[in-house]
Amino acid sequence: MKTRHPLASLAWGLLSLSALAVGLVSLRYALPGMPFPSELPSLQLSRHAFIVHAVSASLALMLGPLQLLVALRQRYPAAHRWTGRAYVLAIAVAWLSSLPLAANAMTGVVAAVGFFALGLAWVVATGWGVACALQRRFAEHRRWMLRSYALTAAAITLRIYLGLGAAAGVDIEVSYPFIAWLCWVPNLLVAEWYLRRSGPQARLSPLGAA
Repeated sequence: MKTRHPLASLAWGLLSLSALAVGLVSLRYALPGMPFPSELPSLQLSRHAFIVHAVSASLALMLGPLQLLVALRQRYPAAHRWTGRAYVLAIAVAWLSSLPLAANAMTGVVAAVGFFALGLAWVVATGWGVACALQRRFAEHRRWMLRSYALTAAAITLRIYLGLGAAAGVDIEVSYPFIAWLCWVPNLLVAEWYLRRSGPQARLSPLGAA
C-alpha cells in the first residue's frame, strides 16, 4: 500500500486551490450583468465565444486535479471515467470557442500565434490521451493526460505572469506577446521533465492513496 509523499500532497493541494480559485472567478463571465468584465478585445469582438470559453475552460481546470488522484481512479473507477469524460468534453468546447478569441488576441500576431499553438497542443495531447484509453494503453493514457492538464493549467500561469508583469510595471503591450507563450511552454516542459524522470512505465502516482 503506497503512501502519499508530503510534498506531492502539498503540490496537489496548491494546484487544486489555484484551479478552484481561477475557475470560480472566471465563471463570473456567465453571470447576469457580467461583474468585473475585462477589457480584452476578444471579449468585445467575440462575446458569446468568450463566455463559452470561460465556462468550459473553467470546468476543465477544476475537474483536472480530481483526475490526478490515484485514489479516485483505484477506488471509484466509474467516477474517474465520468469525470474524465466531462474533462475531455469541456476541453473540446473550450478549444473550439478559443479559436475566434486567439484570432483577436490583444497585442497582435505574436500573442495570437501563441494562443493558437496552445490550443493545438491542448487538443492533441487530450485527444491522444483519449485514444490511448480506448486502446487500453493506460500507462500512456496517464502520461498524455498529465500533459493535457499541464496545458489546461495555462489558465493559472497566465494570471500569475500577468500579475508579475503588472507588479513589475511592465507595459502589457510589451509583456503580453511573451506571456502568450510563457503561460504554457514552461508548463509542458516541466511535465516532460517529470515524465522522463518517472520513466516510461511509471504509474504516475505521487498523489496515490494511502
